[in-house]
Amino acid sequence: MRGFGAPREEAFEQAALTLTAVVTDPALVRPIARNEFACDAPDDELLLADWLNALIYSMGTDFMLYSRFEVIMTATGLQAGAWGEKLDIARHHPAVEVKGVTITELAVRPAADHAGLARKVARLEPLVCVKG
Repeated sequence: MRGFGAPREEAFEQAALTLTAVVTDPALVRPIARNEFACDAPDDELLLADWLNALIYSMGTDFMLYSRFEVIMTATGLQAGAWGEKLDIARHHPAVEVKGVTITELAVRPAADHAGLARKVARLEPLVCVKG
């Protein structure tokens, strides 16, 4: 999984969109219902894992798929809105059910183009690059 963006908010939004793409084509998901999320973590790496795991939890318990995201960074984490709809197996054709993001081999390193930071979470391996 990869999400690129500047600022960090955009990168986290793109990582979430990539999570949806693992399950289904995001273009098939109508942004008709909005859910709110709040995550706190001591660093960006754990925050990314918490954010994606919060979405995965909602996908699994609320049977939601999301196609639009708005992330606002706070002093200790993030506040986010995610727009989507209930899973419709016949229309969404889900490929997999994601169980969770792990933090095994979690790393922060400069992006290859020096545009920002790359963040990697093992297993799903989201890679997020941000400027500044």
